[in-house]
Amino acid sequence: MRLQGSVATAADEWKRGWTLVLACFVGFSFFSVPTASMGVFMEPIGREFGWGRTLLSAGMTMSAVVTALLSPVVGMAIDRWGARRLGLPGLVATAVAIGAISLASGSAVQWLLLWAFYALISISVKTTIWTAPVSAMFTAGRGIALALVLSGTAAAQAIAPPLCNWLIEAYGWRQAYVLTGLGWGGMALVLCWLFLYDRKDRERIARPRGAAAPVVTELPGLSIAEAWRSRALWAIAISTFVMMLLSLGLQIHQVPILTGAGISRANAAWLVSLFGVAGVVGKLVTGALLDRYRPNWIGGITLAANGLAFLFLLDGVRTPGLIVAAILINGYSAGTKLQICTYLTSSYAGLRNLGAVFGAMYSLVALGSGLGPLVAGFVYDVTGGYTPFLFAGMVGCVCCGLLVLTLPRYPDWQAPPTVPAHA
Repeated sequence: MRLQGSVATAADEWKRGWTLVLACFVGFSFFSVPTASMGVFMEPIGREFGWGRTLLSAGMTMSAVVTALLSPVVGMAIDRWGARRLGLPGLVATAVAIGAISLASGSAVQWLLLWAFYALISISVKTTIWTAPVSAMFTAGRGIALALVLSGTAAAQAIAPPLCNWLIEAYGWRQAYVLTGLGWGGMALVLCWLFLYDRKDRERIARPRGAAAPVVTELPGLSIAEAWRSRALWAIAISTFVMMLLSLGLQIHQVPILTGAGISRANAAWLVSLFGVAGVVGKLVTGALLDRYRPNWIGGITLAANGLAFLFLLDGVRTPGLIVAAILINGYSAGTKLQICTYLTSSYAGLRNLGAVFGAMYSLVALGSGLGPLVAGFVYDVTGGYTPFLFAGMVGCVCCGLLVLTLPRYPDWQAPPTVPAHA
């Protein structure tokens, strides 16, 4: 955190904060594994239990509903206690919850309960845990720092589909869940144990035992009531919700869409890994652009351009080349949605109540993410194809891009007077 009256360069911020970015990157990638890999699990689980894609997608919707309800509470807890106290036990519990999905027996109720259990546990390692400490640590280099952290999702999307497909073919889908949960989760736990210290954690460690809380500069930003009335924050929330619904619906159903076009599941899994590679590129390029140009211009153009991915996958339009282009475009855009939301939220809300504000924002992110796969699966089960969903995706992306493009300039926050820190 910058001291009042001092100016920290991006190099200064990276010197003291690169290990935090590394830990948050791996932690965020672990949180993203179930979503990134769900497409390759659909066929073997559906074949074993005779389930349709609506039910298979409903597990993630159940998870998203729980996340949407509890994210504001987690955000306020981060503001109060810091990321480390929530993140470390959360990583252990989440690894167990992912492995527990292997216990599915064919009962639809049990399937939903397993995902509800995962949702309740994994709320402690959701996005705010990784983005809030980085947003507070970085100012001059915030765009690229958030880009690298949020690249964890893209890394999971690049690695998880082929990895999980190989594990499914070698050991079965049950062991695949166990191995990805414990293996990926164990790696994240080690790095976060070593490096996940946010502003509150560092203040607590530096303070002698029994010493009074020091006088610190309260972070600038909106109060909760002011954030609730902010037109800009509402525009960001609506556009992010719709984009997450559309793009997550497309992402989770990419493998079924590709196999429906005549591509083998193994080849589809490798093609979908391009999605993750494009996501990494999207995050890094967007992060650099956000630090140099008006963020709403970068975000608006990127979101609107994602409509091309839906267009290129339509029957009668798609060709092998356009399928690859659609995956790359959707991957690039998917790599930027949450990043744009996080950057704009911190810029328009400030850091005063960032955990709480972004927790509320992430409730809509989670709700959109959960509804998207369910809506896409429902469209397929009712119509026998994905065409209506793809048409809706084209229109929705353009509208979301316009919402972000027309945002006003964000405030130039000035630090308020110092106040006593809370323990």
